[in-house]
This record gives sequence, structure tokens and C-alpha cells, in this order.
Amino acid sequence: MASALVVFATITGNNEDVADIVTEAFEDLNVDVEEVEITQADPSDFEGVDICVVCPYTYDEGALPEEGLDFYEDLQEMDLDGKIYGVAGSGDTFYLDDYNVAVDKFAAAFDKTGATRGADPVKIDLEPDTDDIKTLTKFVGNLVAKAGTVD
Repeated sequence: MASALVVFATITGNNEDVADIVTEAFEDLNVDVEEVEITQADPSDFEGVDICVVCPYTYDEGALPEEGLDFYEDLQEMDLDGKIYGVAGSGDTFYLDDYNVAVDKFAAAFDKTGATRGADPVKIDLEPDTDDIKTLTKFVGNLVAKAGTVD
């Protein structure tokens, strides 16, 4: 059975919702999955799973989650060759050019690890709606397919 770790950071609860949807989609595909808040996780936790997912929020004008800065920095130093990764997060289009940039920054950090992008990053505007749930479910399906673990 494939395994996944979903790490999230949230202020409003929207990214926890994103992480919950992603986790449930993994469960529906028979993936052994764990969901952890970013302050309770370490990037080395990704070494023990097949699929790595981060659900960050973007604060203010393009800032990464303050409670996730160490995680972000340490992630870039990891060797995750052979792992599949994905990044999905909620943001607010009010911030225009700074909308959800933490998603892009975490994807770039994963690229430095040697991990393989399993799905295009997903950016959700505020709280996930029905269409977003479908997008996130497809995102997870792509991650699992890329990992070659579809049952």
C-alpha cells in the first residue's frame, strides 16, 4: 500500500479544509495517509512516505506562513529523490500578484529536493467549494497515478 503525508498550515481554517479534502481523497484510493499541522511536522517525515503534500497559506503580501518558515528552509536541504510531491493551498485573490504565492514557493522548494512533481499545484480562492473539491480529488488522483500506486 502506498503512503502519503499531508502537512498543512492555516490561520482561517481554509487550508485545514484543503488538507482534509486531500487526505480523504487519498483514503478513498486506499493510500495510507497521515495529516499533520506544520508545527508538528519535520521535512524528514517525508522520507518515510511515497507521496509528500504541503498545503500552505500565503500571508499578507506574499509571505510564507511564519510558523512554517523553518519547515520551508529545512525542506530545501532534503534529498527526496524517488518521492512524489504536490502542493495545494488556499489564498485570497484580493492580494492580486501575491495570490497564493506560498504554493509556488513550496513547489520550488520541493524541486530542490529531487522529488518528482506528481500534479500541478492547486490554488484555491478562500474556502474550498464543490468545484475545488473536484479539483483537489483530481490532484490526488494524479499524485497516486504518478506514484504508480492506483489499486
